[in-house]
Amino acid sequence: MTATRSVENQPTAEDEVVGICQDLLRIDTSNYGENRGPGERKAAELVAGLLADVGLEPALYESAPGRTSVVARFAGEDPSRPALVLHGHTDVVPAAAADWSVDPFAGEEIDGLLWGRGAVDMKDMDAMILAVVRQMAREGRRPARDVVIGMFADEEAGGVLGARWLVDHHPEVFEGATEAISEVGGFSVDVGGRRAYLVQTAEKGLAWLRLVADGRAGHGSQVNHENAVTELAAAVARIGKHAWPYTLTPTVERLLQGVADLTGLPFDREGGADPDQVDALVAALGPAAKFVGATVRHTTNPTQLDAGYKANVIPGTASATLDMRTVPGHDAEAMGVLRELAGPHVRIEPIHTDRSLEVPFTGGLVDAMVDSLHAEDPGAAVLPYTLSGGTDNKSLARLGITGYGFAPLRLPGDLDFAGMFHGVDERVPTDALRFGTRVLDRLLATC
Repeated sequence: MTATRSVENQPTAEDEVVGICQDLLRIDTSNYGENRGPGERKAAELVAGLLADVGLEPALYESAPGRTSVVARFAGEDPSRPALVLHGHTDVVPAAAADWSVDPFAGEEIDGLLWGRGAVDMKDMDAMILAVVRQMAREGRRPARDVVIGMFADEEAGGVLGARWLVDHHPEVFEGATEAISEVGGFSVDVGGRRAYLVQTAEKGLAWLRLVADGRAGHGSQVNHENAVTELAAAVARIGKHAWPYTLTPTVERLLQGVADLTGLPFDREGGADPDQVDALVAALGPAAKFVGATVRHTTNPTQLDAGYKANVIPGTASATLDMRTVPGHDAEAMGVLRELAGPHVRIEPIHTDRSLEVPFTGGLVDAMVDSLHAEDPGAAVLPYTLSGGTDNKSLARLGITGYGFAPLRLPGDLDFAGMFHGVDERVPTDALRFGTRVLDRLLATC
């Protein structure tokens, strides 16, 4: 008979988190969009095994062959309270190995850094969630309330085959949940010589759009005043060069005021946003300015062009794709301006759209996040911010679930963390992963 190991001999979340992250990084879950790529099945099976190993009962949901999500419920101390969704995604954007210093799917640890596609977005958070839940379950501890653990497919293509599919086809798995925690928040930046953690409380709206111009096809040598390429090119130039005015939401204002307090830089809101003041405050966030700088206004970036099939043939149709991100609360206004910029001869067709989000930086869950950070890093500032991209919290919002970005990482001030999202040589400090497990453990026990 094999003796049961005591709790003292069991591995902790800090012991396991790096290894779990490496195992996830070594599974290629590249998402090329349009349901192309290896899928998430292998990663989902790994996640399910790790959860089942400690007595939880994970369920696998497959929206299409290989496009697999995992959901498990961890019963809390007080089941009468609304549940919390703690979620991540297991897919990653593709990586061109020739551009990397290391194999992007080897999960190498070098000089205290874990390298690989997904180390930042977001297999680091996946590993922290799994390590903490496993430790709590092994020790017989329960979270303060029910926690729905979700590891979703397809987030990098808008979640249509992942979180969105689950919300539409299996909303029962989120029964009783009112709040959610996921990625792209809780990481540290250096501001004015002091460490500050940015908790994501808002996301810009998302609109991937197709611009289409119709014209008169003809020979390339003829005069043609109904050239679709000409109409499209003019519209793309107007949209791409448009200087959107600064539009500050409550979240952005509170962040900038916090930066002003930390740095002593001026921030005067009377009479509207002063672009010079805003730019200076954003720049004070260092590498994180890449995220924040795009949240003070709408953005419209043309990304693809398609027209014609031969040099001497004027095509009857020309099209372009556009990535539009809108400031929360101003989505309809931005679309109206976009239509004017496109002009009467270019129509706008949706490819994929999703809502903007903004919630107050207040409440019991926010207080628990702040307290959990302060317990591990006393004296640090904690500020809200808006994400210029999007997360699966957009899909959960369709069920009335309020989402936050909180993947707690204490980072070196000179690490360009924001620049590694979808970038080359993605990597995360192993010490930051261990820090994150301690913060998440405290959070789940108290929130």
